[in-house]
Amino acid sequence: MFKANYSGDNSLQTAEETQTSITATLFATARLWRNANLICNPEIAGGSGLSSALGVASSTNGETFRVGSAEPKLYLARLALRQLFSLNKKYFTQKTDANQLEGNMPTKYFSITFGKISLGDYFDDNTFTHDPRSQFISWGLMDNGAWDYAANTRGYTPTLLFELVNPVNEFRLAASEVPVVANGGEMNQNLLKANAETFELVHHYQFKKKDGTVRLMSFLTNTDMGNYKEISQQEPIKPNIVDNRMYGRTKYGFCLNAEQWLTSSYGIFLRAGWNDGKNETWHFTEIDQSLSFGIAGNGNKWKRANDSWGAALAISGISKDHQAYLKAGGKGFMLGDGNLNYGLENVFETYYSYALNSNNLFLSVFYQLVANPGYNRDRGPVNVFSVRFHAEM
Repeated sequence: MFKANYSGDNSLQTAEETQTSITATLFATARLWRNANLICNPEIAGGSGLSSALGVASSTNGETFRVGSAEPKLYLARLALRQLFSLNKKYFTQKTDANQLEGNMPTKYFSITFGKISLGDYFDDNTFTHDPRSQFISWGLMDNGAWDYAANTRGYTPTLLFELVNPVNEFRLAASEVPVVANGGEMNQNLLKANAETFELVHHYQFKKKDGTVRLMSFLTNTDMGNYKEISQQEPIKPNIVDNRMYGRTKYGFCLNAEQWLTSSYGIFLRAGWNDGKNETWHFTEIDQSLSFGIAGNGNKWKRANDSWGAALAISGISKDHQAYLKAGGKGFMLGDGNLNYGLENVFETYYSYALNSNNLFLSVFYQLVANPGYNRDRGPVNVFSVRFHAEM
């Protein structure tokens, strides 16, 4: 329960609320021939975020971005072919993991992946905060909030991906399909007019003998988006962005992602992102500028090596045109209070994950404090408490 001067159709509910969600993925990988793997991931997802994941740009449950419906449903999350080409004769032993087979891997390689994937599997990675099933759960912490990455409602899209990797540097370039409508499930087959490109450079280094990584990323989306400024001028009262959609519009942005181990037990991280914010958000969430940073680690110090913990802050903002659209009563697919007294949205999150056995059962508890939910100083702050049970088999 929290204070709000007013609420709209896309507002976070002010009354006390409890929601649950569930996701389960089967990670199946087959080696077809030398250095070629087929990835197939059936998945079940169901449940809801708080207020159907409305009213908070940096939404509070990272699992609900892929749910799409309250009733649990079975669907095919990933289906892709990956072909790897070795660029040297030096190898290391790769351990079995999700969509990863045990075996010798070259230290330098070029790879091509084609099929239905999640771009988050390959881009914007971070040791300390990237997986809402095992780490932070706020949308503004699991990914760079300003990265409006290509995806359907559940977080997946057909993609052609190129990777060039060596022990120090990595290069990735992806071309992806986009949904027919913002945050929709059906993908747009008009590939000449509707597409998304993502580019990333990764550099690994050591500082005082501790590992660190810096990632630089850019993205571009082309499709029939609505323009915030134009629709606000055409419809001054309760503008509807859908009425202004047309092909030829773009959204582009740039992202920084850094991590640094400080000891063998913990490290720090930072993400910063910006997109132009002129045209409507199409895929992820309504964030045009983002900054997140924090600290996370394991339980080595108290002899709980499989435990993990963290504390972080996600700060989010939107463009002037986006602000004016929401203030006039406009709605996106996540936000719309009917009015707006603009302020940066701030989400503080802390968690502890307790290993119930040696390596595959975990119970986690979370606390989040959300200030200015939906960028609105007239609403909040909001306290959110969460519990997560995670099993790996």
